[in-house]
Amino acid sequence: MTAPLPPGLAAAVMVRRDEFVLNVELSAEPGEVIVLLGPNGAGKSTLLEVLAGVLRPDTGRISVAGVLLDDTARRLHVDKARRRVGFVVQDYLLFPHMNVVENVAFGLRARGMRREHAQSHAIAWLERMGLEGFERRKPRELSGGQAQRVALARSLIVDPRLLLLDEPLAALDAGSRPKVRAELRRHLESYPGCTIVVTHDPIEAMLLATRVVVLESGEIVQDGTPSELARHPRTEYVARLVGLNLLRGTASGTVVEVGPHAVVAVAREVSGAVYVAFPPHAVTISTDRPVGSARNVWPGRVTDVEAHGDLVRLTIDGTVPMLADVTPVAVADLGLGPGSDVWASVKASEVTVYPA
Repeated sequence: MTAPLPPGLAAAVMVRRDEFVLNVELSAEPGEVIVLLGPNGAGKSTLLEVLAGVLRPDTGRISVAGVLLDDTARRLHVDKARRRVGFVVQDYLLFPHMNVVENVAFGLRARGMRREHAQSHAIAWLERMGLEGFERRKPRELSGGQAQRVALARSLIVDPRLLLLDEPLAALDAGSRPKVRAELRRHLESYPGCTIVVTHDPIEAMLLATRVVVLESGEIVQDGTPSELARHPRTEYVARLVGLNLLRGTASGTVVEVGPHAVVAVAREVSGAVYVAFPPHAVTISTDRPVGSARNVWPGRVTDVEAHGDLVRLTIDGTVPMLADVTPVAVADLGLGPGSDVWASVKASEVTVYPA
């Protein structure tokens, strides 16, 4: 007897595109919001297109809400139009010749629902999205936030079991993004299906996600809650995303060897393969070797200087490469710039250590 399919999302797929290979196993429970993070070219949009039925996997299996959508072993592929999957891309792709209510009603009309019934449902969804009075407007008359809500309503009206959002806030200006992000979070909290959101913005990830999945080079390299990723990044990409320096090494006692001639002192005894992490603001920079209580002191050379909020972020190359955040006054007083030789120091108490 065949085991029943899970109530949420279950996917194990492999896709080849020239030299690139996407090889992913991913699951999600109903009501869960997964945010996909990763550098450009990691495979995030490719994975969404496979789940949406736009691309066929070369091998693998996908089920959503107990319904099998792809199974290459059985040559099964459900067309994208017949999947209960909503897909919102970053430019929303609203039909320019249709007004707002016609755009939202489109999916129901495509399934054969009568025009008046479809538009009645669409009006109810627009009210739910706070868009009363916008029914007859054309997409060109909408702000970015309004267009995003119309696109979301158009996806949700067909009662999808899986909602895919590809950079849903990317088209918004910085001023409107926080408000629309809060609205999106509120809508997703009440959505009973599975949601997968692709974004490059770590703030969006931390605010929207119940889980964060990190893709690099077509594979999942980390999967956990936003708090777990922020506290314990496992790749340099994740560490930079959450604002930490990350090194991997071998620990013995309170010393971690992170390179042929580099060690990091930590505050507690550990052993074996570990990660060590510390924030850029914990790094003290000087032009002369410091004399003080810090157990970690390394020479280095500044390779880049850039504004970072109210501070200045230095990229430092050396036996222990790192990022350091200093004040503009410190940059001026020390005469720092690309090519400057410096000493970096970090207190052992500022270093977090955890198993690799």
